[in-house]
Amino acid sequence: MTASTPELRIDPDGAVPPFEQLRTQLARQAADGTLPAGTKLPTVRGLADHLGLAPGTVARAYKELEGDGVIETQGRRGTFVRSGATAGAGVSTVVTALVAAARRDGLTLPETQRLVERAWS
Repeated sequence: MTASTPELRIDPDGAVPPFEQLRTQLARQAADGTLPAGTKLPTVRGLADHLGLAPGTVARAYKELEGDGVIETQGRRGTFVRSGATAGAGVSTVVTALVAAARRDGLTLPETQRLVERAWS
């Protein structure tokens, strides 16, 4: 299987760091099916060369995506989009913990929503 080079755009002068731009775009493409489960991604060095980024930048994005369950590295076989990669998979875990903590502290849903909205702003 050959690696698929996804459609990606990195703005080196943007306010968002390049690794985060890459992470966000790959996660979105995995979630919306643009990068279907099982798609082999380019090597760190190959994608870095393609995008004009440092290999460490791509490696950081891949590491975070792997931690979020979006991709998996299978040793010498390469890096693949995981099956079941969904938008917000990492956030879902944090939200579950937030709800449990809010309930422990006796907060209502509207009070918790206000806290999230305040943090979002």
